[in-house]
Amino acid sequence: MTYPRRIWGLETEYGITCASTTGGTPPIDADDAARLLFQPVVAMGRSSNVFCGNGGRLYLDVGSHPEYATAECDRLSDLLAQDRAGVAMLARLAAEANERLADEGIEGQIHLFRNNLDSSGNSFGCHENYLVRRRPDYKAFVNSLVPFFVTRQILVGAGNVRSVGGRLSLEFSQRSGQVWDALSSATTRSRPIVNTRDEPHADVDRYRRMHVIVGDSNMSESATLLKVAATDLLVSLVEAGHRFRLELTDPMAAIRETSADLTGQVPLEVVDGPRMTPLAIQRHYLDAVVEAYGEGPTPWHAAAIDLWRRGLDAVQSGDHASVATELDWAIKQRLIERYNARPGSHLAGLRRLLLAYHDITGRTLLERLEGDGLVRRLTSPEAVRAAQEVPPATTRATLRGAFVAAAQENRRDYSVDWVHLKLADPGFRTVMLYDPFATEDERVEELLAEVRS
Repeated sequence: MTYPRRIWGLETEYGITCASTTGGTPPIDADDAARLLFQPVVAMGRSSNVFCGNGGRLYLDVGSHPEYATAECDRLSDLLAQDRAGVAMLARLAAEANERLADEGIEGQIHLFRNNLDSSGNSFGCHENYLVRRRPDYKAFVNSLVPFFVTRQILVGAGNVRSVGGRLSLEFSQRSGQVWDALSSATTRSRPIVNTRDEPHADVDRYRRMHVIVGDSNMSESATLLKVAATDLLVSLVEAGHRFRLELTDPMAAIRETSADLTGQVPLEVVDGPRMTPLAIQRHYLDAVVEAYGEGPTPWHAAAIDLWRRGLDAVQSGDHASVATELDWAIKQRLIERYNARPGSHLAGLRRLLLAYHDITGRTLLERLEGDGLVRRLTSPEAVRAAQEVPPATTRATLRGAFVAAAQENRRDYSVDWVHLKLADPGFRTVMLYDPFATEDERVEELLAEVRS
């Protein structure tokens, strides 16, 4: 089966706190910490919502959550580098903010967390975007993938630890308990698996954007790869005419039951059929992908399919060693086991360790685990450094990035979003970029010439 070219993007919200360096009450609250963090961003773009020269977007979301949205990508290697670039950019902002705190004599340290729950139970997300062809049966199209989204957490959940009877119990997902609907146009009031608000950021007659908001924020690049590549292949399969008839009776009950059972064997009620386990549902989708695309249309997809298969085998066997450097929940499980085997281990220390796994500031635990070979890294430091400055070369992002970089370098006032570019000077028309695959445009070249004149 022919594999179509597609655009993807990731948006990740981060938790923020300013911890006291003396062990007391935080010296500033999360709102003030976020404003301090974004001071250089506001100074650069006169806003806390800016597009960067790498084509991505950096902004403060509702609840003072720093957020980074990758540029449009059509290569999985670019998406991973762009996503990691966002981590590096925010970590740098945090380091600079902490220097300003020290200069002002404030005994505090800003920390940013790439997770989905804070200590008060508030949730924030990681959203996936997939460009799809506009179709009259869009809701049916998305509904056919709901069982996949409900159960894929047994592979790509970031791991959630709950206190049960004074002991910590590991589940697959942080996000599963925060979702209340399968499909909805809302994002906070009902928080669905897929947000159906129609914002394609492209030619509205040709495209829609499938906005998936059920996923955990992954630390492991392998889990991010699997999350996006598997979804991409299934979307391509359904767009080509394949129909999945599988339907869960109660997706919201199923998503919570799936998260709580690390064996992957909990029986889930299916409409017009016998109960199926999360493992069986995932194999149902995996088998369809392999039948259509073999071991994958690209090496990156092949790696994802391999991990998909190995992950299911690991969950089914109960032996997680084969994925203990690639899937976040399995990485956390190993951390828990190693910590508990140490003399003097205690619950508070374990909580701090698991939170440190998500901390992207300073010399991080993730980087140490990657350096020791305990977490597999897919990006190179060189690719991540480049992705902080250079947009993907094969999508519309290259046009936006060039415009933003030129306007900033030449100190020209401008406005920009996913689709439009405009110089603020009177008399310049807005350039609309409705084709997310376009990498050349005469109007943009003219605009760049004007910016540099």
